[in-house]
Amino acid sequence: MLRRAAVLWCASGVLGLAGAQGVGAFGGGSAPDRMAGPPERSVAEWLVRLQQASRIPSYVGTFVVSSSSGAMSSARIWHVCEGNLQLERVEALSGAPRSTYRRNELVVTFMPEARIVRTERRVAGGMFPNLLTPGGNFSTADHYSAREMGRDRVAGFDADVVLLSPRDDLRFGYRIWSEKRTGLVVKTQTLDAAGRVLEQAAFSELQLDAPVRAAKPQLAMPSTDGYRVEKPERVRTSAADEGWTLKAPVAGFQPQNCYRRPVSPSASMVQWIFSDGLATVSLFMEPFDAQRHGHEGVSAMGATHTLTRRPTDPAGAWWITAVGEVPPRTLRAFVDGLERKN
Repeated sequence: MLRRAAVLWCASGVLGLAGAQGVGAFGGGSAPDRMAGPPERSVAEWLVRLQQASRIPSYVGTFVVSSSSGAMSSARIWHVCEGNLQLERVEALSGAPRSTYRRNELVVTFMPEARIVRTERRVAGGMFPNLLTPGGNFSTADHYSAREMGRDRVAGFDADVVLLSPRDDLRFGYRIWSEKRTGLVVKTQTLDAAGRVLEQAAFSELQLDAPVRAAKPQLAMPSTDGYRVEKPERVRTSAADEGWTLKAPVAGFQPQNCYRRPVSPSASMVQWIFSDGLATVSLFMEPFDAQRHGHEGVSAMGATHTLTRRPTDPAGAWWITAVGEVPPRTLRAFVDGLERKN
């Protein structure tokens, strides 16, 4: 569980990006000092600052993810940006050994215990410490307000602190620490409607502007000899072509991508992705299989909620899984609006 940087297999076997942000009540973190901060920025100005910070030349650091349930994980990250080329390595320091290498959209994950290498292409962005979903004309400022919270220190660096509060009950709030000089996100918290911290991701140690020459050897991808190489089959499609539609939009969320991937020799799964620029929701639709699918319901892991439902239509039964860093009511709005067009 590493803030949109970890890949989580959900209950029905679907592949989703799970997030983590937050502490406070369980992390023992102190409130930021109310020092004289920079001029008040709008939501749009904050988003531009945070997005541009993802392209700083290089950094090396250790970040830790914790949730209010007590779960905790950590990873070491190396990042180099040269022009339009972004290289990254994330080494899991807890749980099963796992090393992920990224070259722009190409992502290669080594799982040494299973002797498996998985390669895939992902849309850049939306991963800690780059929280924003790239592309699209998001009306984020219509659904969040920004309030400066002063300054604080994270991993030895001065940071400006902003609170992004939702304007409705369809999304969570975010408290974000942005390194003063570069704007790099060094800590985030996800907050529920009562202001309680659900999840947190933060650098515990960070080196900015790390020498590129020194970082590059860590980014060299090892040989795949002795590994079974898996390339998940994923075909870009559209919800309409797959026979699905959303009867009414969920405020602020725009459709991003739609993919189809096989789940058995005779069945496939459709993943439909939505985002409001900060929060992301994935809908997974597949034929119901009594051997693989359990009971309908809602579950939570930190800020990430999962809702499963088994609707039926003249063509048979379906299994719907909605996953996102949003309140359960948001997932219900998506699933209630989902309709099969035969």
